[in-house]
Amino acid sequence: MKSRKLPRVRRELSRSFGFLARTLAVPTAHASIPSHQADFARWVERRSGRLRPSIPQPWVGMPHSPESPARIAVLLHVYYTDLIDQVLAELQHIPVAFDLIVTNATGKPLSLRTTELDNLSHLTMLDVENRGRDILPMVSVINADLLEPYELVLKIHTKKSEWRRDHAELGGDGDAWRDGFITGLLGSRPNVERILSEFAEDPRLGLLTTDGNVLGPAFWGGDRRLARELLLRLQLELDEESLRFAAGSIYWVRGFILQALRSLSLEADDFDKETAQVDGTTAHAVERLIGVLALEAGYELRETGELLAGASEGWCHFEESQERLPRARVIPFYLPQFHAFPENESWWGAGFTEWSNVAAATPVFRGHNQPFLPADLGFYDLSSDTVRSRQYALAQMAGIEGFMYYYYWFAGKKLMDMPIENLVATDDDAPFCLMWANENWTRRWDGSAQNVLIAQDYAEVPATQFIHDVLHLITDPRYIRVDNKPLISVYRITQIPDYANVLDYWRTVAMEAGLDGLTIITVDVGHSMDGIEGDLDAHGLDAFLEFAPHNRRWTPQSREHLTVDPRFGGNILSYAAMASDSELQLRGPVSDQRFPGVMVNFDNTARRQWQPDLWYGSNPFTFRRWLNSAVSAIADRDRDHRLVFINAWNEWAEGTVLEPSQRFGRTYLLAVRDVLFR
Repeated sequence: MKSRKLPRVRRELSRSFGFLARTLAVPTAHASIPSHQADFARWVERRSGRLRPSIPQPWVGMPHSPESPARIAVLLHVYYTDLIDQVLAELQHIPVAFDLIVTNATGKPLSLRTTELDNLSHLTMLDVENRGRDILPMVSVINADLLEPYELVLKIHTKKSEWRRDHAELGGDGDAWRDGFITGLLGSRPNVERILSEFAEDPRLGLLTTDGNVLGPAFWGGDRRLARELLLRLQLELDEESLRFAAGSIYWVRGFILQALRSLSLEADDFDKETAQVDGTTAHAVERLIGVLALEAGYELRETGELLAGASEGWCHFEESQERLPRARVIPFYLPQFHAFPENESWWGAGFTEWSNVAAATPVFRGHNQPFLPADLGFYDLSSDTVRSRQYALAQMAGIEGFMYYYYWFAGKKLMDMPIENLVATDDDAPFCLMWANENWTRRWDGSAQNVLIAQDYAEVPATQFIHDVLHLITDPRYIRVDNKPLISVYRITQIPDYANVLDYWRTVAMEAGLDGLTIITVDVGHSMDGIEGDLDAHGLDAFLEFAPHNRRWTPQSREHLTVDPRFGGNILSYAAMASDSELQLRGPVSDQRFPGVMVNFDNTARRQWQPDLWYGSNPFTFRRWLNSAVSAIADRDRDHRLVFINAWNEWAEGTVLEPSQRFGRTYLLAVRDVLFR
């Protein structure tokens, strides 16, 4: 890949981190009396009984997506039928297979001449209401999960923009503007090859439009207030001065940037009725927010005049035959508590599972995402092998290698080991490893010495016995290894008496069982939880595992405009601040004895209700940027040591979940996929 000039790189980094820093500012007051249907307060009222975004009724029951989707989609919105042939003629220049999704707002059936599109794989035609211009139809396609399979999207629509002729600052008429988009983003096969090569060779590129069409804060028009209101749905604060967006709404864009708009929970009720508006509508605000959120995700917006790819073969990256390998070995933590077992029933009542806490949570501030509920998998029972198979299929889609199961072992007594034992008893190809959660089990779910339900008692059964009780698991061929040695994590290593000798004993037992040894790591819990300091080798450990929010900076979040319930007595922290601080640390050298960790979110309202610790500001865009920083920080390691851990796969009662949720759909998984397969 060609190098960009350093001054430009510095400008882009400054702009990106400047935007990030400004998102941490105290939220600006928004109107107390809603004046638009998309305002945050109205959205909160509407969503009280409906957590999933709606899609047009005629689409219900349609196929989710093609069985064998291409890697590129063209999303074409049609209102002016006389312009269709011009667009279709240009699509023949796309050099790789693509799927075509057409939203039809004409009110009449469409007949498309696609016989000359040799690389067209699948065609989907969808009728839509003439509302929200090209934006609501796009949002409906996103909400229906029809854009999920695609790495790259060409978003295009039939536009005339007759208003442009009289615009004081923008030259040319609507026809010339449209033609410039079509020829600049398509135009010829060499031009499209050059565009695709740029996306393949520069992972920073998020959105590409034609020259003169990436605009800044001078072009807010009447959309600033609505954009601010919409961002509150993601718990983000708008920085007005950082605006960069693609005017005209025609561009090539990374699939994730559009897919993650699902997390805005937009629907038809948010959009204005059509009255020929040229500004100040939800559609115009979303048009701008796509640029804002691309920056939040860590991407850049560029114009075609900045392309550097030249006549490379990078475009072949988007051919279906090209193999994809994840950039890192991503392993989320996995909670095995979603099934009934005797101890939980004796402590909490018959039939208790983690879902009992999850479903009972109530919001503690306006718009708080509680209860936080599952989507695709529902309130599952981990005694079912089918559930684990579906979980791993979702993980594989995102490029996740396997799960690190929390393992509960108390002086030889095991709790919640059924899911992992059932997995080992099957022939499922699902990699796994263990974290010994070696702290007390308490009523407050905090591992403390108070309110203990079952304690760690190393005097009753020594910790040396642990390795014998898990030997059948770590010798399983599916067990995750580093340097061909099973990977074992210990949560709070210093609680184990004489732990260095215990670890030596574990390694001896492992080698006697025919293994090459063990890779033993511990969680970087920090001073407050008696974390390790100094040379890890002297402690018998191979590496630290980062486990946010442990040993991360906790920054209070302003509550000025959150409308917090007066009963609340917990902590509200800033997710944006934690992500920012973590990214800054990842920009420096990362020790080879440290595996980075990224937090989806943390919010244990479901367990503590009025006394939780919760982080405000988690969203798929910020998460994607943090995860990308973690993966990039260790990109120069050999593949075996390129591990990144995520908190977590399914910690539903702590609000840190990669699995599909009613609130976010699959957007967090799509963020992982976008980082690993870019």
